[in-house]
Amino acid sequence: MAHKADEIAAQIIGALAGIAPASAPLSGNTKIARDLGLDSVAIMDFIMELEERFDILIPLDQIANVETIQDLSVTIEALMKDAA
Repeated sequence: MAHKADEIAAQIIGALAGIAPASAPLSGNTKIARDLGLDSVAIMDFIMELEERFDILIPLDQIANVETIQDLSVTIEALMKDAA
């Protein structure tokens, strides 16, 4: 199960590389809002991009519980399993 979450995290990191500051560290422990300095609009745009990429819908209440890239990858993995 962690293997799939790791693959998802790698895709998230790849997508974030295009919008995060070049000096920002990107790992599973990266806190999306705090470490990357993304505002709420940028985060929502990014979430919509991930929803499209993974063909899922991430409920707002679940987004509120996401702090790190790893949290996001686990959430996406669970939503993909539920959709299957």
